[in-house]
Amino acid sequence: MRKLPGLSAMRVFEVVGQTRSFTRAAERLNLTQSAVSKQIKNLEDDIREPLIIRHHHRLELTPAGTALLETIRQAFHDIEMSLRGIAEKQNRNRLRINVPPTFAKRWLVPRLAGLKSSLPEIDISIGTELSDSMAERGLLDCAVRFGDGEWPTLDASLLMSEKHIVVAAPSLLEGKVLATPGDLAQFTFLHVLASPDQRYLTWRHWLDAAGFPDLDTSRGLEFDVLDLAIEAARCGLGVTIADRSMVRNDLRSGTLRQLFDIQVEGHESYWFVTRPQAALAPNVQAFRAWLFCEAEAESR
Repeated sequence: MRKLPGLSAMRVFEVVGQTRSFTRAAERLNLTQSAVSKQIKNLEDDIREPLIIRHHHRLELTPAGTALLETIRQAFHDIEMSLRGIAEKQNRNRLRINVPPTFAKRWLVPRLAGLKSSLPEIDISIGTELSDSMAERGLLDCAVRFGDGEWPTLDASLLMSEKHIVVAAPSLLEGKVLATPGDLAQFTFLHVLASPDQRYLTWRHWLDAAGFPDLDTSRGLEFDVLDLAIEAARCGLGVTIADRSMVRNDLRSGTLRQLFDIQVEGHESYWFVTRPQAALAPNVQAFRAWLFCEAEAESR
């Protein structure tokens, strides 16, 4: 049987650790200052280790206090996520998905009205941070991932492949001559980062296909998501490589223009992923069918 201090004492310590003040902790917890101080003292007595150094106008955590605070924060977070997951699973109409930021803004959100029209009974929650790995206890029902499809812990189905084109704002092109792809050297190149210190090789692949592999693209602006590079291009800051599906509305409206009739297949794609060997809930099946129907219509 586990021998642990009371949860109330650990909750009080968490708030004291966050505020570094008995007074502010008491206000937040709706307790008296003496009650807060007593809870901390009891906790220190239970574990036989000082957690807080009491100065005249401030509190300081001991090394043991710092370590315990981090552990308690994580434990309460895990409990909260577990309780939320249990409660949310009762709402069978709620669908939680995770998608890349650019895909969310430029492909999925413009289609949400159609989704609600086709599947009015589904309430959708969209996240763009990859903090949920889709472990068994996670909150996500499904996700769209960008990559090569190799996720050993997930079932992945190819949704759509990238088709790379060069785009720029019409204002950037005024008075400029673009006879060959080599003339792109007069513009600022806009790059997307695959990691903090490495760019995606989309410019290299496109220039290879265009027959200008030696064009120097080393300089330019870098962005950690494609959407920012597209926005920079829309603002006339330079030229970028973009997936045609992500800029289709810009091309239609004229806010971006494709440069040269060259399109290159991307080396990575968008995939629909679920937990392995799991029977898909009806709302996930319905969303998957809608998603692939939209992707097929896009490819046509």
